[in-house]
Order: sequence, then structure tokens, then C-alpha cells
Amino acid sequence: MKLLIVSTAPFVYRDNHPYAYSPYVNELIILEKFVDEIIFCCPVWEKDNGLLITKIPFSVSLHFKLKDFNVKSFFNLFKSFFYCFYNIYGLFKAMKAADHIHLRCPGNIGLLGCLVQIVFPNKAKTAKYAGNWDPDANQPLSYRMQKWILNNTFLTRNMQVLVYGNWENSTKNIKAFFTATYSDNEKLTLNLLNLKQKIHFVFVGTLTAGKNPLYAIRLIEGLIKKGYDVKLDLYGEGIERDNLENYILEKKLSDCVFLNGNQSKEVIKNAYQKSHFVILPSKSEGWPKVIAEGMFWGSIPIATKVSCVPFMLDFGKRGILLEMNLDRDLAQIHEIIKDENIFNTKRELAYEWSQQYTTEVFEAEIKKLLLK
Repeated sequence: MKLLIVSTAPFVYRDNHPYAYSPYVNELIILEKFVDEIIFCCPVWEKDNGLLITKIPFSVSLHFKLKDFNVKSFFNLFKSFFYCFYNIYGLFKAMKAADHIHLRCPGNIGLLGCLVQIVFPNKAKTAKYAGNWDPDANQPLSYRMQKWILNNTFLTRNMQVLVYGNWENSTKNIKAFFTATYSDNEKLTLNLLNLKQKIHFVFVGTLTAGKNPLYAIRLIEGLIKKGYDVKLDLYGEGIERDNLENYILEKKLSDCVFLNGNQSKEVIKNAYQKSHFVILPSKSEGWPKVIAEGMFWGSIPIATKVSCVPFMLDFGKRGILLEMNLDRDLAQIHEIIKDENIFNTKRELAYEWSQQYTTEVFEAEIKKLLLK
């Protein structure tokens, strides 16, 4: 089988070898196990632009290179008009050459892919919608268009669409799905954590306004003012780093808030294992892997009520759903920290739930989709 992957996720070439976003590469490795060949239709970046990238560890025989674009200015809007036609032609050629079409949505390329796939109704297709599938979510028009096309069984035929969470009024081609990071071999017995000593918090993600790392820091600042001995480690890079550094210095938080930059999977895993809580006050998510990863090691999730997060946290039974009101959210954290029984109960529930989402289960589900 010749599998085509259509994605906004860029390739970065180094010494003629393609590199891509590390979690994405992990999924590609799994997909490659069940097909004869993977071909790609995606943009190329000259530099990684701060993206955590990894070398693709298998041969890429065919890459239909697309133009990356956005419409944030009038000039870009003008360029995008011509890039769209160039990309549509590339997508058509790529889809014609493939046995199975796999779309990665949402995104500019995802939207064009949704449109072009309509003219290939008989080809086997899958789509992974990695964003928020909530029909009531306030999202850009392009995202809503992609969801509408994918949910329309007249326009989108012979396709299984993977979404995060179970949603009402979904058509028969919509399938609830998940993402996994850790294997059965990595499972460990839940370790004990002491609330009487320093309480560890961790944030993993890009340092951007969308992920809202500043709110995580403000929560730690609030707990310090209440007299708690706490520490926050942030992992990731992004355009907000300078602002965060300035805030940490201004508020004299350098002894308890640490910006660690991008780190390896092992370093992150070790951080989860030591942390009492994992924080993600993100404005938008699909399946927040950071939350699932932290829960896998017994770190209680503190996250916003976006996408499928309420389902993941069982509406607060195995974590904290942020109100994005500092006083109320600090009160929620205080309720758990002051009562060791509540802390341990939520922690065990989070740990037990996450153990079912392993890479072995993920691989088995992917195999079913591709060979169906």
C-alpha cells in the first residue's frame, strides 16, 4: 500500500534528510509499519524556527512540496491566493498517486486537502482532526469549514475521521480516537509523593499565548503568597520566553520557577514522575498529550475546559478543571493540597485511567484503520 500523508506540519531538510516535529515523527514510525511506502504532501521550512524536530528514520521516496502560507496581512493574502492554486495542483497529483489518503487537520493545507479529496470518492481515506472537535467551540472559519466537510458524508466518502472525544450529531464516519506516548513496557507502580515537602508542578508545551504558560506561573505565585513550598518547571520554547523571564525576575520567582527549554523525552518523563501536578491552561487543544502523559505517571492534571479535556478528567474527578479565575483556581488547588486523601484519590484515578492508552493499543487501532 502506498500511503499519502497530507499535512501542514513542515519538513526541515538537513544534509538532504527530512526532519519533522518530534511527536509527529513518532506517529509516522507507527504508520510506516503497516504500509509499503509513505509519500508526503507538506511544506518545507529552511529553518526549524524553534520547533523540536527529529530525523525521519525511514526512506522518503516521494515528497510533493507545498507552499506554506498565512493570511495575517494584505500582502500574505495576495500571495496566498496564488499559493492555493499551486498547492491544489500538488495535492491532486499526490492523491492520484496514492492508494490511501491520510489528511492531518486542521490547518491551511488540511483545508485544501479536504477540498481536493472530494474528487477521489473511491480511494480509501482517513483523517486525523487534531484540534478541538467541539461543535460549539469558537474557532476560525477555516477550522469550521474543515469540520463541516469531514462531517459531510456526501462530500467526504470512504473516509474514517479520527477526532478527540465523543460528540453528539456526528456522522457515521466520525470515530473517537486518542494519542499515546508510552508503552506497556514502561509502566511502573504508582510511586508515593509527599505533600509535606516541596510540591512540584510541571508545564510542558510551547511558550506561546495560546498555551498560556504565564497563567501557570501566576498560579505558582499565588500559592507562594499563601505560604506553600512549591516549584514549577516549564519545558518548551516559544516567542513568550522573554516576557516570562521578565515576569519571573520582576516578581522575584527565580528560586521556584524555572524555564528549562526543549528537553528530551526521558527528561520530560522524569519530570512527570517527580511532579505532583501537571498544568496546561491552554486556550485550545485537541487531545492534550501533555495531560495524558502526566496522568500516566500519576501527576494530577490541572487544565482548561477545552475540547475533550473534561472527558479526560472525568469532569474533575481525576483532576482540576480551570475556571481561568485566579482566586477560584487557587482555591481548587488548595482543597487538594490540604487533604492528602483527596490528593491520593485523584492521583490514583488519573493514573488508572491513563494506563489504558499505550502505544501498543494505539498501534493496534492504527492497523485496523489502514487495513480495513
